[in-house]
Amino acid sequence: MRVALFVTCVNDTLYPRTGQAVVTLLERLGVRVGFPLQQSCCGQPQFNTGYRHETEPLVRRFARAFAGYDYIVAPSGSCAAMVRENYPRIGARAEAEGRGSALAEAAADVVPRTYELTEFLTDVLGVEDVGAYYPHTVTYHPTCHGLRMLRLGDRPRRLLERVRGLTLVDLPGAQECCGFGGTFAVKNPAVSAAMGADKARAITGTGAEAVCTVDNSCQMHIGGTLSRMDSPVRPVHLAEILASTEEEPW
Repeated sequence: MRVALFVTCVNDTLYPRTGQAVVTLLERLGVRVGFPLQQSCCGQPQFNTGYRHETEPLVRRFARAFAGYDYIVAPSGSCAAMVRENYPRIGARAEAEGRGSALAEAAADVVPRTYELTEFLTDVLGVEDVGAYYPHTVTYHPTCHGLRMLRLGDRPRRLLERVRGLTLVDLPGAQECCGFGGTFAVKNPAVSAAMGADKARAITGTGAEAVCTVDNSCQMHIGGTLSRMDSPVRPVHLAEILASTEEEPW
């Protein structure tokens, strides 16, 4: 089994510990992880802002970078959803415009091999108890792309429930958006901040020590809001919790 880590821009630039956690976790489960240095942005910012043609070279680059791997694993529901949901649309549109089928073929090649981390653990490896230890009270926020596009369902919660020492508490209004939404936060800052404040108050009200998600982009927005509200709750990516052990605390 050849497995590659698609670390994503946000993690590579701001949260490298998440990528390290994914490698630690998968290697503990007996998976050898590759890291193609040619990988770059999946194109989501460009695509969501309306620059479809500018996204096309990134689709081709993604396909070249991850050629030959059986599985492409991303610690991001947002970026995994970009590949799975939007790459086929980009390829089909290019083909419909008479520019050939190469882009559609590239999309068709990578889509079935691309998995968000919790999908890969539960659906491919068939594990829920990953041998983690995290002695803290945690609440979980299901991010929009993971919830609505990838339909992760209870996969993240099932993994968290098997972590030794962890107490999982429910988050009121869990399925409500945190307000980040990528460029939405830039274009609609007041609405975004208000939604973030609602989410942060709900998280703080749980009494949890930490809040986790499967997307550091949303985690960044939530964490910044929690900090400005002087909340004691610490944001942490789910991968870092699952990589944590008694021997190697994160």
